[in-house]
Amino acid sequence: MAAPMTILEILFLLAGLALGWLWLDSLRAREIAVRTARAACAADGLLLLDDTVAIAALRSARTEAGRITLERSYDFEYSDTGNNRLKGGITLRGHRVTMLNVGAGDGTNVYTLH
Repeated sequence: MAAPMTILEILFLLAGLALGWLWLDSLRAREIAVRTARAACAADGLLLLDDTVAIAALRSARTEAGRITLERSYDFEYSDTGNNRLKGGITLRGHRVTMLNVGAGDGTNVYTLH
């Protein structure tokens, strides 16, 4: 007969499941950010460099309905001429894009989406 699980084993199991969920959820959010950056650059005639985004911040936030969710900020680089690197950013609350910053480097094209 197998011994029952101790409280410590149950806590480790729950922590492992929570980390697994966070990892899978972060992969999905990152893919949404990459697609959004790619589409925004294409719409403005810009080139998304390295075809990727990098996580800049992860924090908890509340949705408009008052639920607690994760807010992730991603940075990416793009070019308008092919000879320079400009910085852009995307913020997702949950899996919804709430802010997109891409433009000619002067901050003129900052979109806040709600």
